[in-house]
Amino acid sequence: MKYCFGADVGGTTIKLGLFTVDGEILDKWEIITRTENEGESILQDIATALKEKIQEKAIPAEEVIGIGMGIPAPVNSEGIVRKTANLGWGYKEVKKELENLTGWQVVVGNDANVAALGEMWKGAGHGEKNMVMVTLGTGVGGGVIMGGRPLIGANGAGGEIGHICVNYFEEKCCGCGKKGCLEQYASATGIARIAREHLAADKKDSILRTYDWDKIDAKIVFDVLKEGDLLAVDVVEEFGEYLAKGLADVAVVVDPSLFVIGGGVSKAGEILLTYIEKYYRKRAFFANKDTQFAIASLGNDAGICGAAKLILDSQV
Repeated sequence: MKYCFGADVGGTTIKLGLFTVDGEILDKWEIITRTENEGESILQDIATALKEKIQEKAIPAEEVIGIGMGIPAPVNSEGIVRKTANLGWGYKEVKKELENLTGWQVVVGNDANVAALGEMWKGAGHGEKNMVMVTLGTGVGGGVIMGGRPLIGANGAGGEIGHICVNYFEEKCCGCGKKGCLEQYASATGIARIAREHLAADKKDSILRTYDWDKIDAKIVFDVLKEGDLLAVDVVEEFGEYLAKGLADVAVVVDPSLFVIGGGVSKAGEILLTYIEKYYRKRAFFANKDTQFAIASLGNDAGICGAAKLILDSQV
């Protein structure tokens, strides 16, 4: 029997999975991401955790074909990152360093692309070869799969859809330093911001007014929406229109058969798709109007599954 590992590196925890080469998940666990000292311990901690796991499972090291890894940063085809926002790394040859630490082959990808690969392999995108995964969390991430492979790009930044400009009149800056990015409206923080703006500008009665405005989050907005709150409807309509605008722009470039919506905001469920699809159908190029939408199904396992698929695909 041959095995592989999938690693999903986040700013707080690193999710790890042990797989057979047939795709069966044998074990999954987490370790803390130690970002202090410019994240110097992260790769060593991963190597140690994986070696401990094969000892625990009595798996010979030569039976492991390699490690797939998702990183929250642009990653080029050589497994090099030039900067990360929340790991402490600057320029780092991730592939080379982890291969030296473990003796196994390593394939590295951007975490959103890797999660998209996971959803294509085992989740909501199963059977699709051309799809886009959109992750709506603190920010907006994207993973583009074309012909069954992640779209990486020259700088490892393929699929960074959160930074498509959808409002040229925005005065506030996005975290990337630009203005009017999709992330400013379609992320969890963006939805909360839109809610506060509507509360200030609209005198309409709303359950949202019973909350401390600074504590309103996307979950509260969607919970109130499900109760028929009209101001919450206005907030989600605006969110849906901005997101649909961005996705229509993506579709006319990569022509996916499916958009998979994941991230924390996707926990709102199918009602979320209602507000996205309505505006998408209005804005999409005629050839893209029938693109389908689905809620991601793998949850926190998307990253480790996609990472494992990365290393398995490298063997073909």
